[in-house]
Amino acid sequence: MSTTRRKFNPEEKAQIVLEILKEEKSVSQLASEHGIHTNVLNRWKSEVVQNLSQLFVDDRKGITKMKKEYEQQINELYAEVGKLTTQLSWLKKKSGL
Repeated sequence: MSTTRRKFNPEEKAQIVLEILKEEKSVSQLASEHGIHTNVLNRWKSEVVQNLSQLFVDDRKGITKMKKEYEQQINELYAEVGKLTTQLSWLKKKSGL
């Protein structure tokens, strides 16, 4: 007799962790209500607490940097394709093909 593993979407996890943070019910009560082990709930809670500061980080600079790096890589690849195309046409001309 095997039980299937339940998967929670991020919204469900967030709602459950909010209930934990409100402290209206104990973690063990919430675990029994939702059918989740208390260790899992405590892990979710610790992840939320650790990553809470990331909500207030302005990551637009990081996105801009990634975009510039991506565009630079694209331009380098186009330059390489152009160089190889020129070499190929030169080789075809020299070999008489």
